[in-house]
Amino acid sequence: MSDLYSRHRRVMPDWLALYYDDPIEITHGEGRHVWDSDGNRYLDFFGGILTTMTAHALPEVTKAVGEQAGRILHSSTLYLNRPMVELAERIAQVSGIPDARVFFTTSGTEANDTALLLATTYRRTNTVLAMRNSYHGRSFSTVGITGNRSWSPTSLSPLQTLYVHGGVRTRGPFAHLDDRAFTDACVADLRDVLGHTRPPAALIAEPVQGVGGFTSPPDGLYADFHEVLKERGILWISDEVQTGWGRTGDHFWGWGAHAASGPPDIVTFAKGIGNGASIGGVIARAELMNCLDANSISTFGGTQLTMAAGLANLTYLLDHDLQGNARRVGGLLIERLRAVAAQLPGVREVRGRGLMIGIELAKPGTDEADPQAASAVLEAARTGGLLIGKGGGHDTSALRVAPPLSLTVAEAEEGAAILEDALRSAYS
Repeated sequence: MSDLYSRHRRVMPDWLALYYDDPIEITHGEGRHVWDSDGNRYLDFFGGILTTMTAHALPEVTKAVGEQAGRILHSSTLYLNRPMVELAERIAQVSGIPDARVFFTTSGTEANDTALLLATTYRRTNTVLAMRNSYHGRSFSTVGITGNRSWSPTSLSPLQTLYVHGGVRTRGPFAHLDDRAFTDACVADLRDVLGHTRPPAALIAEPVQGVGGFTSPPDGLYADFHEVLKERGILWISDEVQTGWGRTGDHFWGWGAHAASGPPDIVTFAKGIGNGASIGGVIARAELMNCLDANSISTFGGTQLTMAAGLANLTYLLDHDLQGNARRVGGLLIERLRAVAAQLPGVREVRGRGLMIGIELAKPGTDEADPQAASAVLEAARTGGLLIGKGGGHDTSALRVAPPLSLTVAEAEEGAAILEDALRSAYS
């Protein structure tokens, strides 16, 4: 046990999870690679939980942060803030929401917390619809709507939450149906739930469920949900903390796969926009954003340093078409991993889109989750020089693959080869 690990255990909570039997300290990174304190080099296919979105030590971001740090780090939202306004203008422009207003926070948890405050205030009800297998953060309110037992330590909540089907395509009572019948069954379930409860404030949903193992419904399901919600004045909150900014390749926002009935009422974001800087936020049309009747501020949300990072990062992403790169390179990576999976009885499914790929593992010959294999693959990949994540929900085990969006074809091939060896070692 390293000295740093011993110190960590003495002062940090027992529930603060660490990867690996022998946890590593990452000391620096460049491009799609990071190094640990022992000098080992890794290809990074997890990006600090989908947060290093463009690249490690991206010169455009480090330059913007350094220049801003030389001027002023922080002043709070009580004063005009040019970088905050400029980033809000860019985000409003690409949001797809008419007359958009943007409020910055420091995390995805806080962004979802704010979205719930807006929705429940606007609708004057504390009932919320959420998806099974979902994850929305670690605050008291967001834990209360999280539909994933592994990440929900308490049943106490300021909200009444009702869970509906649809976030997981290949498990559950509708898994045997084709896409159209699956969607129709989920819509019928939603209508049934609404008949048994007081009118909810909103449905909150991740277009691709992150912690749940990168699961998603058929394209168009949330558009059909939206039509039912609009009939009753219920809001749609799209949690884009992991899916936003072009990661899925096909769309800039995850909700783009469900756009037939128009944009969501509220979008939350975080993680990748700051490329490591602590940025979260909420986008909503003015009518919703302005519904609060009391003063509010954000001491650290929108601080100059993080806004400079976010603006430089978003500019780089758009100027270099990283969404297109995610679509092209991600497509190659998914097909490479599917070819490997076809030869391994323990791989139940390779799913995802763009550079957001889930590999679900099951005990060979069964449909039963195999968390031991997931841990073994994680360890073997690290030994081979590759960092990946893991997740899953009810009775599932999944590996999560989410490299920076500037990933090259050569790096995708290298990572796939390491991951193939790791998967084979777990089932040899």
